[in-house]
Amino acid sequence: MGNLLEVAGLRVTLGPGTVLRGVDLAIRPGEAVGLVGESGSGKSMTARAIGRLLPRGARTQGTITFDGTDVNALDGKGLRGYRGQVAMVFQDPRAHVNPVRKIGDFMTEALRTNAGVKKAAAMERAADMLGQVGLDAKLLARYPHELSGGMLQRVMIAAALLTRPRLLLADEPTTALDVTTQAEVMAILAELRRDFDLALLFITHDLELAAAVCDRTAVMYAGQVVEVRDSALLHTDPLHPYTAALGAARPDIGRSQARLQAIPGRPLSGFEAPDTACAFAPRCAHAAPGCETELPMLTELDGGQSRCLRAAQLRGTLGVTTDA
Repeated sequence: MGNLLEVAGLRVTLGPGTVLRGVDLAIRPGEAVGLVGESGSGKSMTARAIGRLLPRGARTQGTITFDGTDVNALDGKGLRGYRGQVAMVFQDPRAHVNPVRKIGDFMTEALRTNAGVKKAAAMERAADMLGQVGLDAKLLARYPHELSGGMLQRVMIAAALLTRPRLLLADEPTTALDVTTQAEVMAILAELRRDFDLALLFITHDLELAAAVCDRTAVMYAGQVVEVRDSALLHTDPLHPYTAALGAARPDIGRSQARLQAIPGRPLSGFEAPDTACAFAPRCAHAAPGCETELPMLTELDGGQSRCLRAAQLRGTLGVTTDA
């Protein structure tokens, strides 16, 4: 099966700073891919670049290909059609709705303006989609401030799916919600993926959640993807020292230890990272002299990918251990 989405060598520059430094990523039809990493690693910027939602003045290099089409070359009708096939759900729903417009108007705008669907038919489709996310159609007449955070996030998911997209970009859609509501939203996303044969790029800080939801997980650091791995193997058999360090730093009720293992130093943003060396080398427990003078490439390794000069040497030694 070919890839639905391919991102190759994506660089994004905002003003004088480069925030993405050659991102490589692929998603197959119907596949769920997680995107994890510390704050500032470039996760949200990658999703916005894929959705053609970058800030004004942003400069891009590299390629984004969706079903064989060059996304960066699209404009006008072609771009509107692309955004009907690639939808995005944002982290904070209240920041992305107009508080003085009713839910029905917000949900059906894209159908009426881009797809030419009549208002009555668009409202009918919106009501049906609200039902699929567990909400009453009466909410179409409500305003955003009348809904809880969990309800509004469900509305955002329903609105994103109204155009029947093939790829959903979910940028930390559960971060602003309580734990119970998070579980409900994730269950809805999983069910809708099966019903609509929907591909998913799921951005999260929660490695456990990514492992539970996604087929594969891509790990980002300093504006680059440093590892891509089957989600089931991400914690027990990582391919990159950064992934292993993230796994060791997370709380785990099944692991006994005196204290959490913090990653030393501070994370680098893309604009701070060198283009001539491994950005993680100053914080890496496995760094060798060559790591500070040579930029590693993303290479294939045991069914995954790793951006580490010592990946082959370290193979099989990076799994999280259990302390007695």
